[in-house]
Amino acid sequence: MAKKNKYQPPKLSEEEKKRLKEILKRLKDAYPEAKIALKFSNPLELLIATILSAQCTDERVNQVTAELFKKYRSAKDYAEAPLEELAEDIRPTGFYQQKAKYIKECARLIIENFGGEVPRTMEDMLKLPGVARKTANIVLSNAYGVVEGIPVDTHVRRLAQRLGFSKEKNPDKIEQDLMALIPREEWGQIAYVFQAHGRKICKAKKPLCNRCVVKDLCPSRQDLTQ
Repeated sequence: MAKKNKYQPPKLSEEEKKRLKEILKRLKDAYPEAKIALKFSNPLELLIATILSAQCTDERVNQVTAELFKKYRSAKDYAEAPLEELAEDIRPTGFYQQKAKYIKECARLIIENFGGEVPRTMEDMLKLPGVARKTANIVLSNAYGVVEGIPVDTHVRRLAQRLGFSKEKNPDKIEQDLMALIPREEWGQIAYVFQAHGRKICKAKKPLCNRCVVKDLCPSRQDLTQ
């Protein structure tokens, strides 16, 4: 049986390390209030909202959960809800049938295996259907203050690649690169800083490079503005 390749962190020169450090400083200074956009009042609500946020804007999710969280208040409520009814309740978030299945199954396992409470460890979070590291990181960090990694969504992935933090395409590998390059005490906030910059300036199709606070440090700027 072939051995799994052990992760190798990016090999950077001292100059590259200084560049990335300066990028982080400027972005954090530009978005000091960056935080999670999803609205929730407990760990279960955050888990549900994060599942719904896949392929959907946080704004739309918040619109849906404003009513959803009034109707479903516990894991038992989700577990016992008719699948078709739950799916209809979350329809505006897209992929609603699959999301409804994930939510019901998550609720069932939370009741059966975790005493009705959302797990507090990465290992247990990853046992829930539809939950990968991104969702687990978001829930653990924002609900429990447990920072195990960096959630990599589309904004974080785009900025990590454009700014030179990672050459990888796989979210888990991008996360590993970011964790290797960014001090652990900054893991909890950096994804939201990247998201804020991605939404406002470093947009997917037409990045506003001339308004970017790190334009002189970005290796992708020239290509992106041609």
